[in-house]
Amino acid sequence: MVKKNLTRKLLTNKIHKSIGFSKSFSSEIIDNFFKIITDAIIKDNEVKISSFGTFKVLNKKERVGRNPKTKIVAKISKRKVVNFKAAATFKERVNK
Repeated sequence: MVKKNLTRKLLTNKIHKSIGFSKSFSSEIIDNFFKIITDAIIKDNEVKISSFGTFKVLNKKERVGRNPKTKIVAKISKRKVVNFKAAATFKERVNK
């Protein structure tokens, strides 16, 4: 099975073909959509999209990690990560 990623270019082409907007305008729609989502996550630490899911910022504490190959111990600094939890309706559609 060949894994195919859904890229910005593919999204742009899908909008272009299904709605009929120009490719440059379709690309602008995709870019603005991701910018809006990213800015909202940074500002509010959480974004809920109905029937899709929730993006939430989690704070990870500093901890000690180990390289599994070399067994060298290293400090992993504290950081923020984005977590995604799928909505129930999204999960149902995927599992059909």
